Amino acid sequence: MSTKSPDEIRNAMWKAMAASPYVMLGLTGKDQHSEPMYAVLDEDAHSEFWFYTKRDNRAASGGPAMVQFVAKGHDLFACIRGTLTEETDPAIIDKYWSKPVEAWFEHGRQDPALMMLRFDLDNAEVWDTDQSLLGKLKMFTGQTIRSSDEAGSHAVVDV
Repeated sequence: MSTKSPDEIRNAMWKAMAASPYVMLGLTGKDQHSEPMYAVLDEDAHSEFWFYTKRDNRAASGGPAMVQFVAKGHDLFACIRGTLTEETDPAIIDKYWSKPVEAWFEHGRQDPALMMLRFDLDNAEVWDTDQSLLGKLKMFTGQTIRSSDEAGSHAVVDV
C-alpha cells in the first residue's frame, strides 16, 4: 500500500462523512463536553456544513469549535477545526429542512427555538487506517508496525 496524498485523504473524509454524517461537536475554549450532532453536508460546499439545533443548545453561542468524526467502519478518523456562526439565510435553512429535522421542533420551521449553525472549516487532521496486508498481519500477530505504509495514512489538510 502506498501512502495517500493529502487530497486523497481529504476526499476520503468527505466521502465517509456523507455516508454517516454523525459527529461530536464542541466549542473550544469552553469547559463543556462535546455533543453528538447531525452534520448537514452539501456536495458543492466543501468548506462548510450546518447543524440544526435549538437556541438553548450549548453550542448556540458559536465561536471557535471542533468536530470529531469516526467513519462507520472505524477506518477513518477526523478532528476538524472551524468556527460556528448562526446561519440567518432563510434560503439555506429551508434548503436542508426535512421531516426528520421537523420532528425535533414542536412548531416546525416556525419554532422560535429553531437555530441553524454554520460550521466554517479551517483545517482537519485525518487518519485513514487502511492498513497494508503486512500491517494487518503484524497487528494480528503482535509484531511491531513500523511504517506509515503498514499503518495507514495521516495528514493535516486544509478543508
